[in-house]
Amino acid sequence: MTTPAKAETVLARVRQLAFNLWWTWSHDAQRLFASMDPPLREVTHHNPIATLNLLAGGRREALLKDEAFAAHLDRVERALQTYLKTPTWFERAHRKEKNAVIAYFCAEFAVHESLPQYSGGLGVLAGDHVKSASDLGVPLIGVGLLYGNGFYTQEFAADGSTRIIYPQVDFNLCPLTDTGKTIDVPMAKRKVKAKIWRQQVGRVPLYLLDTDVAANKPADRALTRHLYGGDREYRIQQEVLLGIGGVIALDAMGVKPTVFHLNEGHAAFCALERLRRLASKGASLEQAKQKVRHTTVFTTHTPVPAGNDRFDPKLALKYIGHYADALGIAKHELLALGREDESSAREEFCMTVIALKLADHRNGVAELHGDTSRHMWMRVFNTTDPHEVPIGHITNGVHSQTWLPEEIVPLYEKYLKPKWLGAGPDQPWWKNADRIPDDKLWQIQQTLRSKLVCFARDRLIDQLTRRHADVEERIAARTILSPHALTIGFARRFATYKRGTLIFTDRKRLSRLLNDPKRPLQILFAGKAHPADLGGQEFAKAIFEHARRPEFRKHVALLADYDMQLGGALTGGVDVWLNNPLRPQEASGTSGMKPPLHGGLNCSILDGWWPEAWNQKNGWAIDSGKSFKSRSQQDRYDAAALYDVLETRVIPTFYDRDQSGVPRRWVAMMKNSIATVCAQFNTHRMVGQYTERYYLPASARGK
Repeated sequence: MTTPAKAETVLARVRQLAFNLWWTWSHDAQRLFASMDPPLREVTHHNPIATLNLLAGGRREALLKDEAFAAHLDRVERALQTYLKTPTWFERAHRKEKNAVIAYFCAEFAVHESLPQYSGGLGVLAGDHVKSASDLGVPLIGVGLLYGNGFYTQEFAADGSTRIIYPQVDFNLCPLTDTGKTIDVPMAKRKVKAKIWRQQVGRVPLYLLDTDVAANKPADRALTRHLYGGDREYRIQQEVLLGIGGVIALDAMGVKPTVFHLNEGHAAFCALERLRRLASKGASLEQAKQKVRHTTVFTTHTPVPAGNDRFDPKLALKYIGHYADALGIAKHELLALGREDESSAREEFCMTVIALKLADHRNGVAELHGDTSRHMWMRVFNTTDPHEVPIGHITNGVHSQTWLPEEIVPLYEKYLKPKWLGAGPDQPWWKNADRIPDDKLWQIQQTLRSKLVCFARDRLIDQLTRRHADVEERIAARTILSPHALTIGFARRFATYKRGTLIFTDRKRLSRLLNDPKRPLQILFAGKAHPADLGGQEFAKAIFEHARRPEFRKHVALLADYDMQLGGALTGGVDVWLNNPLRPQEASGTSGMKPPLHGGLNCSILDGWWPEAWNQKNGWAIDSGKSFKSRSQQDRYDAAALYDVLETRVIPTFYDRDQSGVPRRWVAMMKNSIATVCAQFNTHRMVGQYTERYYLPASARGK
């Protein structure tokens, strides 16, 4: 009989294991946690600590007597220890750079759906960046904020309008450690206290600031309540907390970075605080600027104006005006650091501009975005020639193991033979995709599509139940979609420039494609708009209404509450990933990099990362060769191009089967997609490039 002491030891081991989020990219570890109580795991959003805390007594007793569970726990614990002890790429390739420490600042980190500290692509990229830094052994430390309500939980009302719900995150039920440290952050004429939490992601710690502490006034306790919430003053206070508070937090934790990476402009005040500290030690302003520039990396992520925060000069001075005295300059000189036209007295203070001016290492997130950024920011560098603008590019990627469907792993282990432990930026095994037998790859794709259809039906029934739909509608949801039909996925933030409704431009033409009895098509949508983005919410509502039309009802579905779990389900099961932004407003995009991990194909406007990836054999380009001043005219032209690609290329290729039922041409494209996209568009390659192009040179110049 198991003693209480031994029982607690076993449960303590499971809990300890859960505190290192390495498990978020270990299928075996996730299976262990799922085995504790599968239904409860779903209720807790796959949070192993919450699942542990809520386990019924009888289930606890059953687990403690379960020898298979004990063996599984032993195996996963050994796998984590092996991971942590395995020599890394950084140790092999850059062993002389032992003193380098990269502080990676970002407003959001998407590590797992159980901790909703992200709104979309920026957070997902940051989470994947951290995971690859851990795998590669890059000495990186993350800095961010910890949001009590996260972004928001999305529901659709009966009329398709978005219901915005802010759940309270219980940090005591999350894989977070209270460091015991609290700092004071200057905020206008007061100081705000911020608690420092640590989240361990493999080898990489994330330090996250939380102002919901008893010593603060109610308004200050609310500063870390919402991600991207509130008005402009709320936003600038959060950015003071992230940039300035982040520097103070690192100091409190005894961390001395040699490089500061500002992932988007939200953290740009970090550079001001660093200037102040250098000036207080006797450096002249120019000396301080030179030191900060040499050791700062800045990544800009969007050409869309709303993504480049700007603040009224009076509001900016309210929160950073004291830096003028600290630096020995006039207030208008301080404001000039954040202005394209430094002589203007009215121009707003821009976070992207100050970051560009105080960083020597600057980049966009795709080749095309780098070019777009150079054209956007010519005034900052006082030139009319974009070639003279010192902004490069490092194209985004995804963390392969995080987004790899579990069902395809045995196939890859047999034919690709990946070596994840100790891997470097180059992952050459993807080129072996041709070794996979056509029928086996196609069979797995059939399995993944069927899994996705089941997932979508369950989600739809849950949505219908929440909005009190009648029983007939819920019964119909059990038969929506087909596990055998060509399945297109579209899931991302519902920003208007991403044009989620484009495919509905010609409803009659789309209806013919969807309802073809011999070659049916179906589309799955998901996405969230920012709470203040009414245009994006209207797009979601329009898709909701289209999905309920009689001609679309069985073939189109809109799934609510887009998060990492839903994103993984969609990217892990679709045949085609659709991307049709208004060029060139998609800086990079990473969602389309995930379906190729199981052989999914992209059908996309040549924007963001796709121009670098498309080789005419691994997916399709939607012709967007003509530009129109009229948005409606552009939409009609691009929609027609999309229908043409679907009718003449995508659908015929998918349904062209041989006698064994295998679409040979389609499978050849799947293999090409695996071999080309997965090999290049991953965060191991991306982080390796940041390390060798920016981090190590910046660290060396800062000595």
